Amino acid sequence: MTEEADRVPARARGVPPRPAAADPAQEARRFEALVAEVHQPLLRYLLRRTDRDRAADVLGDTLLVLWRRRDEVPDDAALPWAYGVARRCLANSRRGQRRHAALVARLTVLDPPRPVAGPEDGAAPDPDLHAALARLTRAEAEVVTLWAWEGLSPSEIATVLEVTPNAVSIRLHRARTRLRALLDEAAAKDDDTSRTRDERGTEER
Repeated sequence: MTEEADRVPARARGVPPRPAAADPAQEARRFEALVAEVHQPLLRYLLRRTDRDRAADVLGDTLLVLWRRRDEVPDDAALPWAYGVARRCLANSRRGQRRHAALVARLTVLDPPRPVAGPEDGAAPDPDLHAALARLTRAEAEVVTLWAWEGLSPSEIATVLEVTPNAVSIRLHRARTRLRALLDEAAAKDDDTSRTRDERGTEER
């Protein structure tokens, strides 16, 4: 390029101007505000889906992705967007765990490790509900727990799952209908069990 061309403004030559450098202190404050908003909801989201150690690891991976992609975080949907990141990080962690487990199984056939107990959170507060959730498909369970546990709207769930709000509404309706039917089925079985127990008690007396 000639010296004369160098003196011509970049915009006049058709070259886009270089974006102004972001203020590091301002970027840090913006990210700190984002972390303050999403940290606890993300931790609860992960603890409902995995053990404490993996939740902590995945949370760290999620925050790292949020930092790297902080310019892409939508101001009006930061938490659903962060849930989507956490969901993918958790899936990556599980895939890595499966690969690791397969390798360990091949290396320790003669001396397999003992199973590790999960976190001691006590008994499930509603065993019928947890049993019913376990009978849903993975897609059904995911959408209904995002709605019930995380309190997300269909449009926010759509951001997490990267699908349309209409698809979420249909999936959520089906999941809730099936979950309700499973809970009704469990309640009917409990009633039958109680009735049988009462009848046996009467006969013994």
